[in-house]
Amino acid sequence: MRKFARAGNKVIFVNSISMGLPSLGHKDLLPRIKRKLGSYSKLARETEEGITVVSPASLPFFGTAAARTVNRRAISAQINRLARRRGLSRPILWIAIPTAAEMIGAFDESAVVYQVSDKYDANTMDHATDPALIRRLHEHAIDAADLIFYSGRKLFNEATRGCDRSYLLEQGVDYDHWQRVGDVTMAVAPEVANIPRPRIGYFGAIEPWLVDQELIKRAARDRPEWHWIFIGNKSRGLEIEDLPTTHFLPPVAYADLPRFAAGFDVCVLPWETEQSFTSYGSAIKVREYLATGKPVVIAPLAEYEPMGDVLRIARSREEFLRLVDEALAEDDPQARARRQAAVARGTWDARAEYVSDLLEKVLGNTNQTDQ
Repeated sequence: MRKFARAGNKVIFVNSISMGLPSLGHKDLLPRIKRKLGSYSKLARETEEGITVVSPASLPFFGTAAARTVNRRAISAQINRLARRRGLSRPILWIAIPTAAEMIGAFDESAVVYQVSDKYDANTMDHATDPALIRRLHEHAIDAADLIFYSGRKLFNEATRGCDRSYLLEQGVDYDHWQRVGDVTMAVAPEVANIPRPRIGYFGAIEPWLVDQELIKRAARDRPEWHWIFIGNKSRGLEIEDLPTTHFLPPVAYADLPRFAAGFDVCVLPWETEQSFTSYGSAIKVREYLATGKPVVIAPLAEYEPMGDVLRIARSREEFLRLVDEALAEDDPQARARRQAAVARGTWDARAEYVSDLLEKVLGNTNQTDQ
């Protein structure tokens, strides 16, 4: 969306309306409510690229038709009012979550894009919405969309609806932003520099069901000299917080994150990929890791199997530890260049150009039909 805005397009970015709150007994219910209220308080704001970012007030419940009707009316009223103020008419509606499906048709849109980035109905960990309802909303979005983008190979390969309108839209990378990590003049963030080496680094969501905690425990026992650095929002209930080898840092602004990654010796994705939901992931951070040039060790994801020549993909916890050992001992001056070359052309500019071409065809067909 930044690329589209810089090209002169008007963009209103609506922060996620979520897929519902966790159950009443969930440990993260109150923190989620607090974050959502904080988001509402920001209302609309402008980014330096000219994007209008808005967090519309809505009910965080989707289990009943009444609640969804209230949300549709409330959200459409807020966004339509904002669109009129920005001089935006007949917009392209781009949705990226099933609960937004009922907004289709609310904006007199010229085209609908549905971006599928997760196996939504397999996520039963952090919301209480019925998976069957999520599946119905997902199917509604597919049936109504003019274009369907899948962010991961596994999702794309398993698609059975709307295949004639479906495309694989691989994650991109802000290559110039991340390749700077290899510049010896970049100062490592002191929060990282103060942690002993070797440093095993990760940034992103830190959830008990996402991070392979048994792997981290085993590493603490078998490789006590390693220090694991986790950067991002941390949910409650982690069992590895008190280990002497783990260090948790709060979220870092995207502009500053390369200074933190510059202090990593190995970048890792220690996900629990045996979970159905996680196995469909296409983690943007893997391409960002590669752009830094640093060694990368990941749990197996279908999305990155074709990149096994530049990634170390661990099939077991034992292999994960062995591959980190191997990465720490790496002495190949060309390996960094190969990793960076693997993602250098997969920029967000390239992705935006690809999407633009498809949108122009859809809009051209729509105009011919209208005539």
